Amino acid sequence: MKLLVICNRAAGGVDEEAREEVLRELRAHAEVVVAEEVGGFPDHIPVVMGGDGSLHHVVRTLHERGELGARAIGLIPMGTGNDLARTAGITPDNAVKAVLEGRERPMDLLVDDHDGVVVNAVHVGVGAEASQRAQALKPVLARLAYRVGAVVAGVRARGWRLRVTVDGECVADGTRRVLMVGLGNGRTIGGGTPLAPRAEPGDGLVDVVVSFAVGPLQRLAFGVRLRRGEHTRLGEVKVTRGRKVSIAGQPVPVNADGELEGKINRRTWTVLPGAWRLLSP
Repeated sequence: MKLLVICNRAAGGVDEEAREEVLRELRAHAEVVVAEEVGGFPDHIPVVMGGDGSLHHVVRTLHERGELGARAIGLIPMGTGNDLARTAGITPDNAVKAVLEGRERPMDLLVDDHDGVVVNAVHVGVGAEASQRAQALKPVLARLAYRVGAVVAGVRARGWRLRVTVDGECVADGTRRVLMVGLGNGRTIGGGTPLAPRAEPGDGLVDVVVSFAVGPLQRLAFGVRLRRGEHTRLGEVKVTRGRKVSIAGQPVPVNADGELEGKINRRTWTVLPGAWRLLSP
């Protein structure tokens, strides 16, 4: 077995000793090349050593080259979020075995009409706004930055007038303000928050969660229930799934796979079923 281990040492969030231990385990069973980018070595299996951002980068690069379906991809979760790994059942304890002996699991990919790709999830609205606020707080608050950013965003959010359609069916018509739109290929975001608790990343569909909880008490209840994965039971929340999702309306912040895009007023995402394969337990 030949492996191309993609490891961005500048990305942070990875313990150097743990990284070297994993490499020793892989080298005991396979020929291993370590690189910072996926490229060359077409006969090697790409193995991402990192988190959701690192996986997103590799999948996007291979997709842009038209090479995404050519080889399965391995994943050693070493980031701060590891949300897609969590959905796929990949843990630090079983990741090496999954790479060496695991099955190839078909995975869907979301592509948008601005050449973007999404491996795990998109959240539009208050969650993305929380991420934006957290960026400015990270140098001071480190890991607490997102929690503080979420509190500030939740207090200040008044929602956005958005039209949301799923496979052509209207879910939000723009007359009611929307607090958040979530698209889940994977189930969790932010290191374990269950945005789309029933999402299956290989079923050919994306789970869509739309929250209309814009009142002060409603926002509080939504935030508490979201952390528990109970938000989909709220009356102010609509849940559906489909193959094509469009939003349009007031400029609203977007976070795709942890990457902030700023504000948009129109975007469409389409599911590419089984676009890539992940080595899984």
